[in-house]
Amino acid sequence: ALQMAIETAKTIATKSPLSIRGTKEVLRYTRDHGVDASLDYIATWNAGMLISEDLSEAFKASMEGRMPKFIDS
Repeated sequence: ALQMAIETAKTIATKSPLSIRGTKEVLRYTRDHGVDASLDYIATWNAGMLISEDLSEAFKASMEGRMPKFIDS
């Protein structure tokens, strides 16, 4: 179980820091709110992710066959 947790943590560490923070925030929000309010909140977060440099870096890295380099801002 510990090895699986370590592997999961390594996978998460390769992802966009902004997206990870956003995912945590959305999970916290949805825990305490109804479905409709939660879906609206998620839509707002998702729209914010589209203007981030992380999305273009992820696509560029994928096309170049490399790991993305995200800036933790």
